[in-house]
Amino acid sequence: MISKNQIKFIRQLEQKKFRRREGLFVAEGTKVVGDLLAHYQPRAIFATSEWLAMHQLNHGNIQEVTAEELSRISFQQHPQQVLALFPIPSQATVHPLHFTNHASLSLALDGIQDPGNLGTIIRIADWFGITDIFCSEDTVDAWNPKVVQATMGSIARVNFFYMNLSELIDTLPQDFPVYGTLLDGENIYTQQLSPNGIIVMGNEGNGISPEIRAKVNRRLLIPSYRQDDTAESLNVAIATAVTCAEFRRRTLTC
Repeated sequence: MISKNQIKFIRQLEQKKFRRREGLFVAEGTKVVGDLLAHYQPRAIFATSEWLAMHQLNHGNIQEVTAEELSRISFQQHPQQVLALFPIPSQATVHPLHFTNHASLSLALDGIQDPGNLGTIIRIADWFGITDIFCSEDTVDAWNPKVVQATMGSIARVNFFYMNLSELIDTLPQDFPVYGTLLDGENIYTQQLSPNGIIVMGNEGNGISPEIRAKVNRRLLIPSYRQDDTAESLNVAIATAVTCAEFRRRTLTC
């Protein structure tokens, strides 16, 4: 039987300050937990008897719970048989040579606030083979339970770095490609795109901040194909998918 102290402890991990203090995050569901088990050693697993019968695990701290008990610790409206606690990975130090020695794309997220958007962007990055995401310090925490769930397991295959994006860009060579999607940019479908660089995506309401916008040296626009009234802008996760897809399409056709 799960204790009141365990319930309280797990529920507190919804808050960033407790996740940071304990160094743990919550993952739920067979898909998400399964993908994470391939990369991280769980601190604890809480699962129904049905789930445990289908998954032969050797991890030490496994606790069988009823569906009712699972609902008391779950952050989901409909709990999915298993909830696990994993250690938050340590953030590595980023050196400029990380970029200049690798012909690869990275994402930089400037003030993304919505957990669902961040989770979807992580999933998009995983799909398009982008392994590094650099987040401004005011971007929502990647280990938020809603973010983790929205990634559908992709969070296990993507690296995160929270830092001052302006300082990061300043460490790069002057001609290093720093892309940004902006309303005054050039049509992404007609511009030359490089196989390496950083793609900056901005806040849901305000876009890329003025400080970072000034450091973007390759300004892109995803054009609208309506000539009359249309949506004011694309959702940032959708814009990320369109942008990443175009970069990868160019790579495949080169």
